[in-house]
Amino acid sequence: MSAYTASIPNAGNINRVEFDNGLVLLVYENRAVESVNITASIHAGSIYERPERSGLASLVSSALLTGTQQRNFDEIHASLESIGAELSMRGHIHKLGLFGKALAEDLRPLLETASEALSYPTFPAEHVERLRGERLTWLQYSSFDTRYRASKAMRQALYPASHPYHYGTYGDEETIAAVSQADLSTFHANHVGPDGMILVIVGHVDTEDALRLVRETLGDWRNPEQAEVARADFLDAPGATERQTVFVPGKTQCDISMGALGPARAAPDYLAAQIANSVLGEFGMMGRIGKSVREEQGLAYYAYSHLGGGHGPDPWIVSAGVNPDNVEQAIDSILWEVERLVSEAVADEDLADNQSYFTGRLPLRLESNEGISSQIHAMESYNLGLNYLAEYKDMIFRISKDDVLNAAQHYLDPKNMVIAVAGPQPDASTARNTQTREK
Repeated sequence: MSAYTASIPNAGNINRVEFDNGLVLLVYENRAVESVNITASIHAGSIYERPERSGLASLVSSALLTGTQQRNFDEIHASLESIGAELSMRGHIHKLGLFGKALAEDLRPLLETASEALSYPTFPAEHVERLRGERLTWLQYSSFDTRYRASKAMRQALYPASHPYHYGTYGDEETIAAVSQADLSTFHANHVGPDGMILVIVGHVDTEDALRLVRETLGDWRNPEQAEVARADFLDAPGATERQTVFVPGKTQCDISMGALGPARAAPDYLAAQIANSVLGEFGMMGRIGKSVREEQGLAYYAYSHLGGGHGPDPWIVSAGVNPDNVEQAIDSILWEVERLVSEAVADEDLADNQSYFTGRLPLRLESNEGISSQIHAMESYNLGLNYLAEYKDMIFRISKDDVLNAAQHYLDPKNMVIAVAGPQPDASTARNTQTREK
């Protein structure tokens, strides 16, 4: 193994242990710092909730640290503050995520608090109502955010109502208002458990000490009611371009969200698709889209593309903020760049620049315990293998121009995208909040 690969997390220095309750622990010793970070995930995301309870999973994740059978809200957070520790939880589509940070000597109380919150939450009514109120306020504010409205309309058109990706993890005003305290307790009982849990510990810690602490705090945790892992179906692309228009009163800018079905993180052409996306709307000043739509034509306040890459068919998105008079020209320019990407191979220089960009930014992502922990968690979560980072540079430089072209053609078709535009009404006399679909 080269000095380069030996200096980053790999199968030789990541210690992986499977517990008999289904929890997987990965420990990476980093003695250059005096702190420790934990990153964890549990199969308890929004994919497990019913549409009429959309937003429930994220409310559960937010409420886990509001009270337990042992301690109330004030006691939990006072104990964390007293040692300068941080602990938070957040709901995603597939998983509930947990993040923590403390001095290395305080790893035990950090793990004890995490274990207590995951195993014995009580969901106090006063805090459930507070979180509900905060969520409703955010949703009401977002209903006037044209970027949010365009993104939501694009997602709802790209995925049918039967698909979990059709719904946002935060729910909507109607579903959040309907969630009860009992709903939170039931969801927790049915989905939050150790089977399939991934826990990564990175920092100034001895592996054997970390193993012992996890065994003592989480090793005996069981949840026989925990549901089986849910999967998101992969879909056929829409049969033709679909157009969504959302009128938002009082706005002077339009936001555009254009989407296609992208690859899962574990897809064999994911890295090639990432490079294609970087060429399209990320590298430098937001790639070809940024250069054409924003810099050269001056049509957009911002313009870029983004490739997801999770456990299912996340969207490949192009976003732009434009003057209402420039909407059609901006859309045409973006589609022209997509057509160019799928019809001709990228230049040798573009490929080399992006390969250097991808490999050059990796060390930056490994400069902190947080970054290392996140990368190790991704390797385990997506089954990439513990040598993924060590092999990453070679994998990137093995990608050819044909690989990039094939990946772009696999997922993108300028004649087969969902296009959503949110902004002011064209005629103030017909002011109303509505949404229409055009084929």
